[in-house]
Amino acid sequence: MSYLSRLFGGLQSPGHQVIPPADYKARFMESRQDHTLLDVRTAEEFAAGYIPGALNISLQDLQQQLDRVPADKPVVVYCRSGNRSAFAARILQQAGYTEIFDLGGIIEWARAGLPIAR
Repeated sequence: MSYLSRLFGGLQSPGHQVIPPADYKARFMESRQDHTLLDVRTAEEFAAGYIPGALNISLQDLQQQLDRVPADKPVVVYCRSGNRSAFAARILQQAGYTEIFDLGGIIEWARAGLPIAR
């Protein structure tokens, strides 16, 4: 999510929680907790760089491709700046997913010096 959205509540809904990059790294990467990391940017954006291990389904296609996202483990969603990830989290929540984490944007991830695959 953008800074202002996070500050004022923005698009976050009660069914998902925001997870900062450092917390994601510790909780899911370092501990190797099973989860789905979902990048909801376009294929072109994804090709330019993505968080290692991410599954790419654009926000526009998510509703039609929910069968590709396991519902039996946590889903961590991100995009470029955090706006699309918030919408994606709502779609997942409405589809019955119960453990949804919004990582925000890859911009913040890169700013934290965390790895990006190309």
